[in-house]
Amino acid sequence: MVEATIGRARVATSGLLFSNGFLLGAWIVHIPVVMDRTDITAATLGTLLLWMGACAWIGMQAAGFFVDRTGSAKAVTAALLAMVLTVTLPGLATDLWTLAAALGVLGFANGIVDVAQNAQAVTVERAYGRPIMSSVHAWFSAGGFAASALGAGMLALGWPIPLNFVLFAVIGLVLLVVIRPHLLDHDVRDADDRPGRPPWTAQIVLLGALAFALMLAEGVAYDWSTVHLRDELGTTEALAAVAYGAFSLAMFVTRLLVDRVVAVIGPGRFVRWASLLGAVGLAIAIVAPTPAVAIAGWAVVGIGLAGCVPQFFSAAGNVDPRHGAAIIARVTGMGYVALLSGPSVIGLLTHWVPLTTAFLVPLALCLVASALAPSALRRHP
Repeated sequence: MVEATIGRARVATSGLLFSNGFLLGAWIVHIPVVMDRTDITAATLGTLLLWMGACAWIGMQAAGFFVDRTGSAKAVTAALLAMVLTVTLPGLATDLWTLAAALGVLGFANGIVDVAQNAQAVTVERAYGRPIMSSVHAWFSAGGFAASALGAGMLALGWPIPLNFVLFAVIGLVLLVVIRPHLLDHDVRDADDRPGRPPWTAQIVLLGALAFALMLAEGVAYDWSTVHLRDELGTTEALAAVAYGAFSLAMFVTRLLVDRVVAVIGPGRFVRWASLLGAVGLAIAIVAPTPAVAIAGWAVVGIGLAGCVPQFFSAAGNVDPRHGAAIIARVTGMGYVALLSGPSVIGLLTHWVPLTTAFLVPLALCLVASALAPSALRRHP
């Protein structure tokens, strides 16, 4: 009976990440049409995305306090419901200011969801007694893919944009109703069991720094792989998109398989070799003479990086279980800053050096992560 409950909780937690990816995908797939409706430029969109990211970071920090006191199940239910209600707002925006308000609220809710769903995943993983974090995170990517397919279909049919967002919200609400009864509630801490705020230990700083390093590399792959093929290797935009697809597919498939490897060799050794593989993939992309080799390189990057960051979230939740969510919020926040800023750093470097030379930055960070991972990811009870 207990095993069945934990099994359902694992499926429900995977559903949380699927729902999160699905609801975020509702906004992402509609970005071009929302830009037209609100009459904003690409430069303005970039500023709005940074604003949304800043609001998400604030939500993450608030979530650490909230989750440790209410439990991850209640916190993620409230935050995901907020996402369901606010995901419709970008579709109703008519100008820059209403869109900024919509993205700020959506970003804040997403930040809370991000921390709370990771805290729930740590709780379920602890009950399982073996690693499950990577396979759970794979379903975030699956949710984004489902959103892109549904959104593309509705846009092709010419449905009204507000109606598209409402349909996403309804599906998100149905998923939440199905998921909620199967989440685990026993990660709530009594007031006497959580004295004050958790200190910034060396391990927390190191986990955050490594999350920063590898999420920066992920961000570079997401935002610059297609530009690399088009501008450096002279491919068409259609073929360039294959690089992003290869990276994303490699991430999804690898995350489904990583947990069994981590269970055997441990998270520290896994991240050491996986981040080294990510560096090899970047090296292949940098020196690639043909588009096919470059696409293979970006796929190797995806295979290498796919299972690394979930190990940091798992470790963060177990540094001090009394303050698991607060520590997850710190590590997640540092990684999120890198995910947002990394592509911008590469863009700035291209003013002085070729794009492929700028890729040496994420390559070096992968090597640093490989060297330091065993120290940061000591096995926890």
